[in-house]
Amino acid sequence: MTLLQLTSLRKHYGAVAALDGVGLSVAAGSRTAIVGPSGCGKTTLLRLVAGFDQPDAGSIVFGGRVLVDGAFQVPAHKRGIGIVSQDGCLFPHLTVAQNIGFGMEAERAVKEASAAELMDMVGLDRAMLSRKPDQLSGGQQQRVALARALARKPRLMLLDEPFSALDTGLRAATRKAVTDVLTAAGITTLLVTHDQAEALAFADQVAVMRAGRFAQVGSPREVYSRPVDPATAAFLGEAIVLPAAVAGGRAESPLGVLPVDDAAYRGSAEIMLRPEQISVTGGGGNGVSGTIAEISFCGPTSDVRIALGGTDISIRLDIPSREALAAGDQVTIGVSGKAHLFRQ
Repeated sequence: MTLLQLTSLRKHYGAVAALDGVGLSVAAGSRTAIVGPSGCGKTTLLRLVAGFDQPDAGSIVFGGRVLVDGAFQVPAHKRGIGIVSQDGCLFPHLTVAQNIGFGMEAERAVKEASAAELMDMVGLDRAMLSRKPDQLSGGQQQRVALARALARKPRLMLLDEPFSALDTGLRAATRKAVTDVLTAAGITTLLVTHDQAEALAFADQVAVMRAGRFAQVGSPREVYSRPVDPATAAFLGEAIVLPAAVAGGRAESPLGVLPVDDAAYRGSAEIMLRPEQISVTGGGGNGVSGTIAEISFCGPTSDVRIALGGTDISIRLDIPSREALAAGDQVTIGVSGKAHLFRQ
């Protein structure tokens, strides 16, 4: 069942098209991540859904109710949508309990009881209810911001890069905690992020945005394994894109003859491999030969550029540092699985 339907949304700021005819369906109870580079229109889209801005054209339907259509717009406070932003936006002069209860229409005792229950839900100690935001860590502040958004019992939660200010370890733990809370509550979620790994780990559906449009929408595995074009492939992680001649489901490429995921195509094309499909071993062996042109030690992995034998093409990879290789060493490159084909 579709809970949120966006149709042909457009938004201009002067001559700049922030959104250029965006459409998206979000299923009830699902998690959708909108991912893209800075300035592509992600936050603008979230602001339109929240009701903070009005589109120039297009419509938004939420739970069968029209929120936006032409000049008609339901105000933000009447949409029943929660939002958690990058910095949490907690009121610094209020306690945690007061922050969570802010905007709740209830008696003080009811607010306090609800705040205590929500602290349990987001995995925080009730003893923190009397603290001020500056007495909390960054991860704790984000969980309080989530509790405040949950207090109004929204059917849709908007997350605007809520983990980007946290360090790597805390970011993963906070994201996991937030995901668990939203899943347990059955709340449909729309996450905006520029972090590709975060989008793939969080979502049931990933929408890749570029220049105010969606380049591709699909499951995390689909958009990662079968991107629509090289630009989308490169944005969603490391990608090795090579020229090839394709026929009969196989590609003649600088990495040898490889199976591809399109048996019908014949002709010139580009193929894509992900780094996890590539193995590199020192010395001779079965596979394509290459030479280490550059190598940088990065701890558990080394960043290497390998010149492919008999060509003027090189590829860049992270390989385990257990391979004690140096610039100038000969290596053998193996490939597993099928290459993804970009038709020309």
